[in-house]
This record gives sequence, C-alpha cells and structure tokens, in this order.
Amino acid sequence: MEILIAILILSILGLLFGIGLAVASKRLAVQVDPKLEAVQHLLPGSNCGACGNPGCFGFAESLLSGKSTIDGCRVCSDEVREKIANIMGLALEKQTKKIATLHCNGGRQIKDKYLYEGVNDCIAANLVLGGQKACVFACLGFGTCVEACPFGAISMSPESLPVVDKIKCRSCNKCVLACPKKLFSLVSVTHNVYVACSSHDIGKDVKAVCPVGCIACKLCEKACKFDAIHVIDNLAVIDYHKCTSCGDCVKVCPAKTIRIRE
Repeated sequence: MEILIAILILSILGLLFGIGLAVASKRLAVQVDPKLEAVQHLLPGSNCGACGNPGCFGFAESLLSGKSTIDGCRVCSDEVREKIANIMGLALEKQTKKIATLHCNGGRQIKDKYLYEGVNDCIAANLVLGGQKACVFACLGFGTCVEACPFGAISMSPESLPVVDKIKCRSCNKCVLACPKKLFSLVSVTHNVYVACSSHDIGKDVKAVCPVGCIACKLCEKACKFDAIHVIDNLAVIDYHKCTSCGDCVKVCPAKTIRIRE
C-alpha cells in the first residue's frame, strides 16, 4: 500500500509540474519575427563575420533593426539579396562582384635575407624583422590567407604565392584583414588590370631584390590614353574610375609588374 501511495504522489507531482511547464512556456515564450527566420534561412550560414556581426543570425537581427543594410553581407549572391529585399519590402541596387587581388608577384624570385625557422604563419614571421624576404613589402608565402578564407577560395602556388579562385571568392574581406603586409584588395570583376606589387622602394633597390617589382619607370603613365595610372610614391597606382582595362600599360611594363587577371 505504501508503494502505491508513493507512486500516486509522484504521478500527481509529475502532472502538476508538466502543466506548470506548459503554461510557463506559453507565457514566457519569446515572439520571433517571422521575417527574422526567413532572412536567416536565406543567409549562407558561413558565420564568417565579414559583416561585423556575430554570425549570420546576428546579421539578420541587425538587418531587421535597421543597423545594417543588405549589402552588409559580402558573401550573399545577388539572387539572395533580392529575396531578402522582397521579404523586407526594400528596393535593392545590384552590386558588381569583387575579387580578392594579390598585389605581389615575387614569391620564390625574391631573395631571403635570413633563414626563418619559426611558426609557418605570415603574422608570426612578420614579427621577426618584418619577415624573411629581402623586400619588406613582399608576400611571406606561409599561406595565412589560405587559412583565413572561409570559402576555400585561396590556394598556394608552387611559387609560394596565394592564388585566388575568382569563382569561389565571395569578397568577404578576410584575406585583406589577415595579411600582415596588406597585399590584398577587393577589385571589381569588371577591372582585369592590376598592379602585382606593393613596394614603395626606389627602382634601384627594387631590382636588387625582386625581378618583377615596380621600378617606377612611368612608362605605364605615358602609355595610358585615359590618364588612369600614375606612379605615386614609387609605385604604379590604377584609378579604376578611369581604367578601361585596355592593357596598354601591361604591354609596356618592363618588369611585367602590371598584369591582366586571367
């Protein structure tokens, strides 16, 4: 009899607790905006943080609160942006895709000034006298950008230089932030010409350490019919507002520093 009473008491307590939890779950439930769930479902889910928010859910919340814009998600396709705009009842301007572009082409052609035997990481190597390369502006070749890319869009070439897959690249800006030498920039796919160098040394010093560096000869300036390229602080700089990607500067560059993206 005592066992039956104990079982009965426990059953009644379980029922009461169950009813209490059910009531509490309804009264204390947090109402979720259906737009929030719809937007989050459309986002890539990579949680790359390039938008400045803590993951895709954080971006969705920021978007609905008006703190972020649809363009804040760098990795969304135009189709996804358009769907999000429809959910939120907003007009959307289509963005031209950008691709991470490396402004260095030295690789193994650049001499080493000492033997580095530390951690295989560009940031770590850069802490030791600016890295092992004789050119202080050069890519160190340890592939920190490869690890930083959440989309597998960067690989290392046999020349120890990062190679960007323009199909996989989502212009998330992670490689730009990860590179201690600041060798990456995001360039529109409509612009195929770029300067594969970041050195600001004088031509004589550049040639002493790198055969493919900008020597500030200004032949590119003279060849450009659109006034789109100028040598500034010993480095050729392209004004993409004027550049037509005609390739005339590429043809006259003696060091093959100015290149056309394949």
